[in-house]
Amino acid sequence: MTSGRTLGQAEAATAAPLRRGDRGPLVVALRSMLDRADGAGDDTVDGVVVDGAATPAEPAPPEPDVFDSSLEEAVRAFQQRRGLVSDGVVGAQTARVLDGARWRLGDRILLFTPGHLMRGDDVSALQERLVTLGFHGGPVDGVFGVATELALRELQRGLGLEPDGLCGPGTLRALGALSRAVGGGDPWALRQQANVAVAGKSLAGKVVVLDAAGGLGRTGPRAGDLTEADVTLDLAYRIEGRLAATGATPVLTRGATTCPDDQARASLARGVHADLFVSLACDWHPNPEASGVATFFWGDVRVGARSATGEALANRIQREVVARTGMTDLRTHACAIEIVRVTRMPAVLVELGYLSNPGDAAHLADPGFRDTVAEAIVVAVQRLYLAEDDAVTGSLRLADVLAHAGLT
Repeated sequence: MTSGRTLGQAEAATAAPLRRGDRGPLVVALRSMLDRADGAGDDTVDGVVVDGAATPAEPAPPEPDVFDSSLEEAVRAFQQRRGLVSDGVVGAQTARVLDGARWRLGDRILLFTPGHLMRGDDVSALQERLVTLGFHGGPVDGVFGVATELALRELQRGLGLEPDGLCGPGTLRALGALSRAVGGGDPWALRQQANVAVAGKSLAGKVVVLDAAGGLGRTGPRAGDLTEADVTLDLAYRIEGRLAATGATPVLTRGATTCPDDQARASLARGVHADLFVSLACDWHPNPEASGVATFFWGDVRVGARSATGEALANRIQREVVARTGMTDLRTHACAIEIVRVTRMPAVLVELGYLSNPGDAAHLADPGFRDTVAEAIVVAVQRLYLAEDDAVTGSLRLADVLAHAGLT
């Protein structure tokens, strides 16, 4: 980095979001980091390349410490490439991803440091290489943890190197000498699929974490008195009751008077050894015509950086909700949104509609509509565990789910 300051993890956690109109040294650092991210030759602040189409370069801004419109567009392009919410605002999550994007494999020595885990694109590149060589079971999450260190030591032993767990020049030279034709599958995806296959058809005994977006002090999108926090918590309660009836163990990440951050929600899910994680949210857009339901799962282009089971569950939830409610189908998407990325179990984010759209807001305010969505999600969770599922989408009911659980 040429700037004296960066948008590092410590600042990302405490600084106010950077947005259009702001100025100062952090804006200068932001410009430098965007130039560095994903290769300065591909996407830069002055002449943004989006989806392969170059826009005419604008003159360099007279004040590089000002967050102007061209910088906002560059931030949006970066967010879109990285599977983040493309709002042009550099909040904590975008800042963390930007900080990691500035590292290329070989820029620094990588090692496991308990309490201060190294993160970045260089770690992801190493993990992906270890996966393709058959030494790392995934996920490729860009975090140098215990599993990555053990895989690196195993590789070093196989190459006749000192198994010190350090990825430095010697290890990188040895890796570079290996044939790029050597490859493997995606063991993390295969392990997830195997876990589902052997888990049995019944939901009894399975732990499902229900994450209602928002919370005390963070209401999120709203339509008059109708808030995201209230809608998602009410829906979580409705899903909770239905899952409990199947013998599953539903766990809520928050109540009416709490608002944990994403890391705390993910930590709770890990602590209860959840089988699945379902996050519920509402959307909002300045254009009131925006409408529909969408689902998201963690996924990236790298080998080992995709939740196969999360994708399968997201697809099922999307189909069931659309079939039962008639809402606009905005489809299922891979993303790097933090709430699904930092979990270790299969996780999905369900965007239930736009509170900025009068039609969607009216639906979400209707208790009957919420009941329909709750049943759709429970049925989708059940269908994930059916080895041979030929039922027509939207046709199963809670009674069918209970029958599979042996409770009727």
